[in-house]
Amino acid sequence: MTLPKSKFERFFLVLGLLMIVVGLGYGLADWSGGSAWARYKHEWEAKGEKFDFKDFIPPPVPADQNFALTPIVASGYEAYLDRNGHKMIPNRTNIVNRMAMEIPGGYSTTGYSTNAGDWQKGKLTDLRGLDVYFRGSEHLANVPPPMAGSPAADVLSILSQYDSNIEELRAASKLPLSRFPIDYAEDRPYDIWLPHLASLKSAGVALQLRALAEIETGDPEKALQDIHLILRLSDSTRTEPFLISALVRIALVNLAIQPVWEGLQKHRWTDGQLAELEEDLAKTDFLADYESTLRAERASAIAMVEYVRRTGDLGSDQAAFGRTVIRMLPRSVFYNNEMNIARMYQQSYLPAAEPEFVVPALINKGEATVDGWHFSPNNVLARMLLPSVGSSLRRFAHTQNSINMARVACSLERYRVSHGEYPETLENLAPQFIGTVPRDIIDGVPLHYHRTADGKFSLYSIGWNQVDDNGEIGFYPPKKVRFNLNLGDWVWPTVSTNAQTATE
Repeated sequence: MTLPKSKFERFFLVLGLLMIVVGLGYGLADWSGGSAWARYKHEWEAKGEKFDFKDFIPPPVPADQNFALTPIVASGYEAYLDRNGHKMIPNRTNIVNRMAMEIPGGYSTTGYSTNAGDWQKGKLTDLRGLDVYFRGSEHLANVPPPMAGSPAADVLSILSQYDSNIEELRAASKLPLSRFPIDYAEDRPYDIWLPHLASLKSAGVALQLRALAEIETGDPEKALQDIHLILRLSDSTRTEPFLISALVRIALVNLAIQPVWEGLQKHRWTDGQLAELEEDLAKTDFLADYESTLRAERASAIAMVEYVRRTGDLGSDQAAFGRTVIRMLPRSVFYNNEMNIARMYQQSYLPAAEPEFVVPALINKGEATVDGWHFSPNNVLARMLLPSVGSSLRRFAHTQNSINMARVACSLERYRVSHGEYPETLENLAPQFIGTVPRDIIDGVPLHYHRTADGKFSLYSIGWNQVDDNGEIGFYPPKKVRFNLNLGDWVWPTVSTNAQTATE
């Protein structure tokens, strides 16, 4: 073999050898990373785990039994999707969204002086303030003249423009199944359009306000039916494999709890209505939903990494140079990110939810692990896709605990009506007033309960910090108006005379 003599020839020889070494290094890394990821998936798939997003797509349901395809519900998404899930580009402008029952100013979150109630702070809804506020709004059409001396009747009169929509929605809710037309064929699961979620939330807000006014006007039966409908809206997306769908379900359930709480504080519910409420609330199991949702979310994250590996595309605002750089990365980088995602779910997030309680330490450990990762190509995508998971479990757990306490509170009220006072212990409720008393969602310990000197009761969970804070709620500083689910107890309060009204 004759060695090259010129500098030019030697340069290209060295460059060629370097490219071979780099190629061999890439190949070895890809083989090693791909093999490790394949072994990991095989091991856990043998135990029943699934990592392919397609495995979480809900099966079709008969159209004539599908709540999501009824005309009133379909109006909430047909500007963006047709009934087969195909995207409408451009959006259709001739669709009237009858699910969007406009409440001016987003009354449940707007910080005007007489804002909506908040059961978690022991604050009743001020219908007088809402009446005045609504009448000053430019968003509601056909506002009727005020009715003397009855703010609640006034609010119902203002909302009466939606009565026909709500009754049509109520009739649709009697269908047994629900599957929204969603384009599950999207390459990036995070890009799938979900326009129906905002419409469901909008209808839930209107229903909550109606129920509150109906309680005040002495018509708790109508309020009960509106609460049932809010819970049905929540249930309508239960099979969707998206974390955001589950979070909207949580928001809807929390909308339903406010009128339940206010009716209890005012002693407006009958024994039969309380039994119905307890039974309906008992149908929601966010811990079971959490496991299925997280497995789907894990598959979505892995599918996202695979999409980036194939295309180099991180988003619409990414420069072409960035795509080129990403495509030059070894495939092992993406396999390692997928492995890191899968391991975090398997080691911390999924085991944290037992059938009836959660283990905060596992979630805290998982979050600390992700936060402690040093920057590396092998975890950069995982770091982008994992941070919301731990906070989501806290919301799942907090909402399920709220449901459990609402069920107990309904049973306590039934006991009070029957015996003239609240029971000495929660065990006195079963089996006459509740089949089984729910336990604290945190580690399965009993809920804290005792009768108070003023003839009421104290009921709370020890909360995420697993410390008995004597029924004190945790807030974020400095204003201490926004709940911090990591601190304090999770409380079922009585009416507060000095409830804070400010919002952040």
